[in-house]
Amino acid sequence: MGVQRQVPRRRWAPDARRAEILAVARGLFGANGHTKVSLSDIAAEAGVARALINHYFGGKRQLYLAVVRQTMVVPASVLEMLPPSGAEERLSICVDRWLDVVARNREMWLSAISLEALGNDPEIDQIMLEADEIATDCILEAAMLSDVTDGQPKLRAMIRAHSGMLKAASREWLVRGTLSHRDLHVMLTRTVLHLIDTVVPTVRRHD
Repeated sequence: MGVQRQVPRRRWAPDARRAEILAVARGLFGANGHTKVSLSDIAAEAGVARALINHYFGGKRQLYLAVVRQTMVVPASVLEMLPPSGAEERLSICVDRWLDVVARNREMWLSAISLEALGNDPEIDQIMLEADEIATDCILEAAMLSDVTDGQPKLRAMIRAHSGMLKAASREWLVRGTLSHRDLHVMLTRTVLHLIDTVVPTVRRHD
């Protein structure tokens, strides 16, 4: 990848050290791609021994999968301390927080959703399926629909389908610049509300 920048090593707790390795790897993989980054590059940037990365993650492949999972899975912080108000406000807050997460991890996010589009890696595909289910749980929680059992498989399927549009829209924002952060926030919030308030009830009436 070029000349390595050796960062002085610091004494951190194991969890903090592991988080730092993930953060460094996320930045390097996102900027340069998986194939062009070595464990030595990551170790030098993180200020750790390469053997420590192997100890925590088992190797470059496992570290990369951990980075993809961390990038794609909606973090718990998105749902923290939501007001006990209506679904619209709660969803708006969650979407805003999620967009901030994506913006901070722009390059790795775009790389990960490109991998999903290729669809030729079973382990990546499994991570994406897991991420979609967690995102669906988050939307249901924000919309105060976690306890809904009537027609839940179809409801979840529609929300998962919505996530495909969400990823395409993120490219319009981050790559093409045709949508702004605000545009995407309005679009995602309103489409989820329309899905829940209008589309799902209409589908149920025709079952």
